[in-house]
Amino acid sequence: MLPRLSPLPLKERASMVFLERGGLDVLDGSFVLVDAGGVRTHIPVGGLACIMLEPGTRVSHAAVVLAARAGTLLVWIGEAGVRLYASGQPGGARSDRLLYQAALALDEDARLKVVRKMYAVRFGEEPPSRRGVDQLRGIEGARVKEMYRLLARQYRVPWSGRKYNPRDWGTGDLPNRCLSAATACLHGLAEAAVLAAGYAPAIGFIHTGKPRSFVYDIADLYKFDTVVPVAFSIAAKPCAEPERAVRLACRDRFREMKLLRRIIPDIEDVLAAGGLAVPQAAPEAIGPAFADEEGLGDDGHRG
Repeated sequence: MLPRLSPLPLKERASMVFLERGGLDVLDGSFVLVDAGGVRTHIPVGGLACIMLEPGTRVSHAAVVLAARAGTLLVWIGEAGVRLYASGQPGGARSDRLLYQAALALDEDARLKVVRKMYAVRFGEEPPSRRGVDQLRGIEGARVKEMYRLLARQYRVPWSGRKYNPRDWGTGDLPNRCLSAATACLHGLAEAAVLAAGYAPAIGFIHTGKPRSFVYDIADLYKFDTVVPVAFSIAAKPCAEPERAVRLACRDRFREMKLLRRIIPDIEDVLAAGGLAVPQAAPEAIGPAFADEEGLGDDGHRG
């Protein structure tokens, strides 16, 4: 039996690592990737926000248990990291914050305030007044298209719009493939932060109806400051493995910007704009049979 772990807060971790073509297991108490030749590569699971698993990887039960105890998100992705298939929660939503998030999403006025705050954070200015969520979504879409066009011109990349086929990623042109790989990196990091903060990925405000709607909302706050310029810069020069170059560049960009230190406080600020208080437990509610131990992990981490 391994000793009890005290997970590091998300802000103290490195962002992510990509693994492929090997078996992920726990050997001698360490998290390792074993390739076909038996070579072991040790993975510092407790110091990572998420581990991105590409095709060709197998994960043992012990590895999943250790990742969960360490509070590290496992994300199963497609080849070159351009599609997210599934993820395993490193922690989970706290009931009080889940109710708070749901209350904000279901209250029309509160939801609009949250969306307006997201708009202000993303574009650095207040959105037009007297606009509903659908109108703000339309304004945002127009601005995003223009930002793509301007960045493509800045990096001298041929650009005909954001186009990709989810069923066949290889048919996309180089800029779109680079953007897909970069966005997948950001989505994985944002999902790890949402879960660590104790919220539900599916309850979004701008995006709705998807398992990661709130993840997309949060990731969009940083997209044009982080991964989009990286993707265009890689697409602008000859590269044998552009998707891999994008992943490495995104990792470095996240570290330079100290993105993990920003995401959870920004989530709290965005939701606080809704103006609702965090719901309190009902007086007749039954508490847990025993108190959880206080650890170093984030609020949403399971003890």
